[in-house]
Amino acid sequence: MKALDLPKGVELIDIKQTNIDAATLDWLKEKVGSYEGMFSKRAMKFRSMGLHEMNLTEADYRKYMLEEYTFLKRPFVIYDDHIWIGNAKKEVESASAFFANLK
Repeated sequence: MKALDLPKGVELIDIKQTNIDAATLDWLKEKVGSYEGMFSKRAMKFRSMGLHEMNLTEADYRKYMLEEYTFLKRPFVIYDDHIWIGNAKKEVESASAFFANLK
């Protein structure tokens, strides 16, 4: 998040305190293309719950993300209709370049 140098007035939401709601998750899915694309398979619970051994469906990914914030790739940044999800290098670079061009 520090690397992004977000503009003033951007609202940060701690999903540990307030998990994502169904309407927002569904909206993000429409932008991203799939629930799986937002799902973190690195979450500790992914293995401990045996999910890595299951063939999860889109409905399963949605269900688990709504139940437990740790299954959401983080961070996710929403700015108008622009979305970046996760901390992969290309996501961070894309978001950084976008916000740098706003200044």
